[in-house]
Amino acid sequence: MEDIRRSKTVTLPRLNRLSPSLESTALKIMEESGELAQAIGKFRGLSGEQQRVEEAEAMQMVAQELVDVAQTAVTMMFVLEEQYGINLDKILEEHVNKLRKKGYCD
Repeated sequence: MEDIRRSKTVTLPRLNRLSPSLESTALKIMEESGELAQAIGKFRGLSGEQQRVEEAEAMQMVAQELVDVAQTAVTMMFVLEEQYGINLDKILEEHVNKLRKKGYCD
């Protein structure tokens, strides 16, 4: 029987040894996104290097960089909640409802 995943739940920790600001976290998201793009580029041979990375190794790098992006996004969520009083649970609920209305998910 085929395994169809309808959602992905990611639980990432609050990083206790950092004092991130909105600005520093936004910059970190951009840095990590660049590293993700670089990993994808290596697989596609877009890095300008003669040697291309094998697909399995490249996808491992892509997955690792994607988790770095996700961790940084979660860190920004903590910043928004703790420093600006944003209710992220409500925002996430609204986001999923928007996706459902657009027909992107059930």
